[in-house]
Amino acid sequence: MSNTQNQFSSMSESNKFDFSGLKRVVKIGVSYRGLFFSVVIFAILSAIVSSLRPYLVGNSIDQYILLFDQNNNPIAPDLDGLFIFLLILAGILLIEVLLSFSVIYLANKIAQRVIRYLRVRLFDHIIKFKLGYFDRTPNGVLVTRSVSDIETIAEIFNNGILTLMVDSLRIIFIISIMYYMNWMVASVVIIILPLMVIITNLFQKALKKVYQAERTVTAKLNTYVQERLSGMTIVQLFNREEREFEGFKSINKELRTAFLKTNLYFALLFPVVDVVSALAIGLLLWFGGLRTAVHGDVSVGEVMAFISYITMLTQPMRQIADRFNSIQRGLIGADRVFKILDDDQTLPNHGKEILTDVKGKIEFENVFFSYIPDNPVLKGISFQTEPGQTIAIVGATGAGKSTIINLLSRFYDIDSGDIKIDNKSIYSLDISNLRSHIAVVLQDVFLFNSTIYENIILGNEEISLEQVQQAAKEIGIHDFILNLPKGYHSEVSERGASLSVGQRQLISFLRAYVYNPEILVLDEATSSIDTESETLIQNATDKLTKGRTSVVIAHRLATIQQADQIIVMDDGKIVEKGTHQELLDKEGYYHKLYEVQFQSNEYS
Repeated sequence: MSNTQNQFSSMSESNKFDFSGLKRVVKIGVSYRGLFFSVVIFAILSAIVSSLRPYLVGNSIDQYILLFDQNNNPIAPDLDGLFIFLLILAGILLIEVLLSFSVIYLANKIAQRVIRYLRVRLFDHIIKFKLGYFDRTPNGVLVTRSVSDIETIAEIFNNGILTLMVDSLRIIFIISIMYYMNWMVASVVIIILPLMVIITNLFQKALKKVYQAERTVTAKLNTYVQERLSGMTIVQLFNREEREFEGFKSINKELRTAFLKTNLYFALLFPVVDVVSALAIGLLLWFGGLRTAVHGDVSVGEVMAFISYITMLTQPMRQIADRFNSIQRGLIGADRVFKILDDDQTLPNHGKEILTDVKGKIEFENVFFSYIPDNPVLKGISFQTEPGQTIAIVGATGAGKSTIINLLSRFYDIDSGDIKIDNKSIYSLDISNLRSHIAVVLQDVFLFNSTIYENIILGNEEISLEQVQQAAKEIGIHDFILNLPKGYHSEVSERGASLSVGQRQLISFLRAYVYNPEILVLDEATSSIDTESETLIQNATDKLTKGRTSVVIAHRLATIQQADQIIVMDDGKIVEKGTHQELLDKEGYYHKLYEVQFQSNEYS
């Protein structure tokens, strides 16, 4: 768990506003030029139209309702003029609604296109990472980055910069109109603006911290849940349900606290803004009422218009704080996503050569490799196979057997030495081309939540159902698949949990066979299976290995006695080589392994 905590602790961001991140996100949004500039135009028009409404209402009060003759005596309201004005006002309101709808709809449309672009780009980036990255990065963190963090980026547009632009323009137009109406009253009203800016800035800084905490705990919770669901067998086997539940409640409590802290700041912000707004209205009534009653240079309509403008000013000012916080939340998510996008964890693919007619000769030349620097796993491994040969690799757990096949497929890069196929270094080959000639059957078979057929072809539409069926018949597992509820179209649950270990292995063998590789790798593919499946798998193994170079990593020595060459490993080194009989005659490491297994089988 310490690695996970280190991962989280390294994610602390600066409290400064991330302008570089905002620039990158906006640049993606601007790439949708038509949509983006349509929103800008509608935003300007919306700000203008909404700012005019209180001015027109104030004028209507002075021109149609509170009317006076030349002697300053009240006269009857102009109802006809008022009716016409109300029709005009209804039209303006309709236009305002349409403009507001257009801004919100188009802003959300841009947001969805941006996050779709980022999500596709991020996933495409991650699936090309070397396996070492996934060894040290919790899956829950990557899920959070790929889903919820990207979703928060949408807030930069749908509740951020575009609506912030509308609010900012509205404030500018409102202040301009107020000064046009009466500069003295306007000067009194805008006293609230510096106070609002200070309040907004304070809340914006405070909220960034709690948003950071919220995202960190969200990733932590996702990681915890993902790990426990994946390891549910272990949880239940060792009666860890209560303990894991308590751990979940603890992290969930952290997340609740983070969310409540966010809500607390908003609960404080809005009343404070309302108090400032009330103070501004009080100042207006005092000053405007005094000017109206004593000096007569401010009309009642103007006072009413100014009251509306104060409300319109404080509302976007309050929303601006919310907008900044939405942008801040989105930028925190963007920062996390961009860190992955900017992190080049892909294996260097500088090879340009393409293998076409592969014979299957494999050479390891003095190969050294370490997962962790200065802690070598392979120590000068050298061996060679001829085309069509079957080579078996045996040894104790941790000897480095599985590492060899990881290096052959270039899942990791070696520290020194060289690996060749048909006398060509695999580092001179294109990675995709290299892997297209190698098929690997692992002990722990992974199946996707899809049909048997789709798990076999893995999206390769060039492989037809008829080809799969013919291949299944050739390796003797066609009947097994037909006995499943829907045959080749039977659904497989997540990780293939609805099938036995042996059944998953058989599907894995068929998957390798239909791809017709020149080099086949079997990584302890016959261990942990039932007797019935073992016979089918042995037949499939014989069919798969015939005529192609095969590398078999085996724990059960009885399955590799016919191998052309057996390599015995211990502590990252090759300690013996030879055929089964040659190694038995040496009475060395292999002989001891064989005797131990033979005696175990006798007693069992």
